[in-house]
Amino acid sequence: MGQDIKTEYSTLATVGGLFAIILWSTTVAVARSLSEQLGPVTAAAAVYSVSGMVAVIQLLGNSQRTRRILRLPGRYLMGCGLLFLGYMLMIYLAIGWAQDRQQVLEVGLLNYLWPTLTLVLSVVILKNKANWILLPGTLLALTGVFLVVTQGKNISWQSLTGNYVNNPGSYWLALAAAVSWAMYSNLINKWAGGRKEGGVTLFLPVTSIVLIILCCFLDEPRQWSGRTWVESLFLGIATYIGYMLWDNSMRRGNVVLVAASSYLTPLFSTIASCLYLAVVPGARLWIGCSILIFGSIISWKSVTHNSTRATSQASASLCR
Repeated sequence: MGQDIKTEYSTLATVGGLFAIILWSTTVAVARSLSEQLGPVTAAAAVYSVSGMVAVIQLLGNSQRTRRILRLPGRYLMGCGLLFLGYMLMIYLAIGWAQDRQQVLEVGLLNYLWPTLTLVLSVVILKNKANWILLPGTLLALTGVFLVVTQGKNISWQSLTGNYVNNPGSYWLALAAAVSWAMYSNLINKWAGGRKEGGVTLFLPVTSIVLIILCCFLDEPRQWSGRTWVESLFLGIATYIGYMLWDNSMRRGNVVLVAASSYLTPLFSTIASCLYLAVVPGARLWIGCSILIFGSIISWKSVTHNSTRATSQASASLCR
């Protein structure tokens, strides 16, 4: 009976992680619209202010839950909290410092290394087992990501290196952001695996405060309107739900399956953007789609989830 309950919790957490991927993907077009009106950092501050307020309301409305969160391991709250905050700051600064749309696209490509890094680091941090097909699976998935994200744009090794020389800060920040999120996703499982509660409700308000302070030192368009308020509200609530589901899936679900599925994030976001912005997708999207899905499946099959460790964590969580 106990084993069935643990399996059910793990399955629900895994499904929640997959839903978080879809949710994030479908909000990309709205996030782009908001960033164009407010600037990337101001848009992020607006979104995280909403999600932070939702988190605070949750904490104030449930004192028992708050106590459980405060009893989480200190290394999880501090370590994962800093990685969470660091990721948000680095990715939005990387986008904000990009000098043109070409650099924004290239910075985005670097950021999409996080699914690969999450899967690879799960072998190192969570002691998952991998075989040789992880390499071709990863290369196929990254090729698919490249085709899906660029879609005919003039991206080449020469343009990438040339833009890097002109603006290295954005590229290093995007790469560091990808590493930070991959580490965050794995360390959640290592430090708080099996726990009923996560620290996202603390991470979100802190992130919003830091972003608001950062806005004071940046000059951005900030063209507020009824549309920007609605988009901020929608994205803030979606952000809260997405991160809560992701945190739970990393603590209690199948990390390998969710990490491999996250390769599909750029595909879902591109399709959603085409629908939202009324853009007709080209053949390159569907070719990239096929390669991406094939690479994701190979990557997933190449890594074995450490079920022994996951089971012991789930058993321990019943005592908390």
